Amino acid sequence: MPAGRRLLVLEGEAGRWLPPGWQVVPQSGGGLDERLAAAFSHAARTAPDAPALLVGMDTPHLDAALLAEALSPARRTGADAWYGPASDGGFWALGLARPTERLARRLLLGVPMSTSGTGAAVLDRLAAESLTVRHLPVLSDVDTIADARRVAAEAPHTAFAARLRAMAAAPEVAG
Repeated sequence: MPAGRRLLVLEGEAGRWLPPGWQVVPQSGGGLDERLAAAFSHAARTAPDAPALLVGMDTPHLDAALLAEALSPARRTGADAWYGPASDGGFWALGLARPTERLARRLLLGVPMSTSGTGAAVLDRLAAESLTVRHLPVLSDVDTIADARRVAAEAPHTAFAARLRAMAAAPEVAG
């Protein structure tokens, strides 16, 4: 999807799987709340006047078409934030029209992550900051093998589903 910049915050080294045009920065330490806030802070430093959308890597069925309309210039007007809820009560995307380190820290630090109440806590913080939030579709994220199977069934034509099928068909290696 069209973007002014593509930033991958990654623990470890990027491999050949990463398409050209991505800037890679190391993931910060700390809990997930701290790492997410740091990612927004980095985005704000590298492009201070640009919006930033943070997408988790546990939504392999996400495609550009899902985001294209919601993030089109016409639909961005009046939005301060974007929120993509996950079916388990978390979130798969969080975007800020004008990210700053201060705002990212206020929104994320101290939010209990990976719980059924994570999304509600983030929405409460967005409301407390009086931000106009545009909601993205609910998606399932992949936290367990059961989630992986469900997501692959929901999106059977994705590379993720093909890879999961290939792994299931591979013989087990005794070790």
